[in-house]
Amino acid sequence: MTDSEIPLKIAIATNDMERLDAHFGSAAKFAIYEVTTASSRLVEVLEFDTVTDQKGGHDNLDDRITPKVEALTGCALLFVLAIGGPSAAKVVRAGIHPIKRKDPEPIAEVIAQTQTMLKGSPPPFLRKVLGRPQTDFASDYAEDYSE
Repeated sequence: MTDSEIPLKIAIATNDMERLDAHFGSAAKFAIYEVTTASSRLVEVLEFDTVTDQKGGHDNLDDRITPKVEALTGCALLFVLAIGGPSAAKVVRAGIHPIKRKDPEPIAEVIAQTQTMLKGSPPPFLRKVLGRPQTDFASDYAEDYSE
């Protein structure tokens, strides 16, 4: 890891702090990690007493989603088992990219997969977050369109 490498802040929905094992609305905790190509560190654990059931319904009168989204501000990625449409929309509006996984998996594996992605060619929105230069073809032709 270089000193200039900007860590990527990720959130993992968990109930046991060992695995990605929760739906967004029903997650009791979110483990917040800063991840670089060579290291990771747990920086915060967000805990929520009021969670939704995992039936996928959303009660606008009893909004338990907005406080979670607000608490996740600053994270670039959010790993969950599931997330409903209204919740996903709020997360995306907050600048966080939700990633759904089909099955529970160890947090260590999620971090390792994130590091592998960082070592390769991250998607453009993550390159921007990480302060890396654009490497897609559009940047090669940007000068052709400047006036």
